[in-house]
Amino acid sequence: MGTSGGRRQGAPDALEAMTGMRMDLTDWEAKRLAGQRLMAGFQGTEFNATLERLITDLKIGGIILFKRNLVAPEQIAQLCCAAQECARACGLPPLLIAIDQEGGPVARLGPPFTQFAGNPAMDDVTDADRFAAITAAELASVGINMNLAPVVDVAPEGFPSVMAGRAFTGGPERVARMGRAVIEGLQRRGIMAVAKHFPGIGRTTLDSHLDRPVLETDLASLEAFDLIPFQAAVACGVAGVMLSHILYRGLDPDRPASLSPLVVKRLLRRRMRFKGIVMTDDLEMGAIERTVGFERAVRRLLHAEVDLCLICHMLEKIEQAFFIMTRACAASHKGRLRAQRSVARILAVKEDYGLREKTSASNPQRTPAATR
Repeated sequence: MGTSGGRRQGAPDALEAMTGMRMDLTDWEAKRLAGQRLMAGFQGTEFNATLERLITDLKIGGIILFKRNLVAPEQIAQLCCAAQECARACGLPPLLIAIDQEGGPVARLGPPFTQFAGNPAMDDVTDADRFAAITAAELASVGINMNLAPVVDVAPEGFPSVMAGRAFTGGPERVARMGRAVIEGLQRRGIMAVAKHFPGIGRTTLDSHLDRPVLETDLASLEAFDLIPFQAAVACGVAGVMLSHILYRGLDPDRPASLSPLVVKRLLRRRMRFKGIVMTDDLEMGAIERTVGFERAVRRLLHAEVDLCLICHMLEKIEQAFFIMTRACAASHKGRLRAQRSVARILAVKEDYGLREKTSASNPQRTPAATR
């Protein structure tokens, strides 16, 4: 087939075959495609110039909230509402508004929101469902639509795991049951869940916030242990999976999981058949900055076809990633098609959870082939 106006015909059909969605993104400019693949943190407790720039100019697909953004329920609701109104005014799809509300040591929302002891304190799936029910209601009440939870890493008994204070206790089968209960409890109440940290960091002692851990393990070992809870998460339709920044030598000796096509495309997408959003952990962590470097990391995650890039702190880094992603999308048909596939997956999940605006920016229709 020929081309018309520089656009290769057949791209929508390729997207439909890949995602199960009829979604024409051929008219989306490179900036729009790039921005929708960014989830950004920001400073401040009110809708401010920085947040306006992130949405209006960088066209981001989501924001992440930290304690620095949170004062009281009414304030949080106003902040989320203002951000969504800005996206709507710009003709953008509704934002993913995410938070880490695991319970225990990682819970950004303090009182009056319900405080939970965390995953290690949960005795059974009844506890997990209660956590999910209460947390989902409280998040929804202030406009948060995604919880970056649960942690489904398996911390071996007696091992000084970096995740010991955040992981469910017990072996992989128990972690799978507990994780599934949290995922299903959140998602049937309208909150997207994100299972983390793929393909599992329970057997590490080094904190990837500081440096890059290395695991000398192969696929067979991972499938017999670490991957069991992730497979359960995929089977129950988890909205997202967060990648770890760990180097798994038996999977990819050169790249950490968050930047590896072998981990993302071969293992998670093809072998495990995950069709939701694949996202990085924060790209400003020491595991990336001290080894790969930020700019190279952004380029590599694009090659790996990671859908969503998480950058939690510095506006300069968010802008840098945006420009790299925009140039990559504009530089070649292959780069553009990769971006379209990722954005199609992001929009599909947003559609699944009722985040829709009847604008030209997002008008997907389900096809019978679509399964999640």
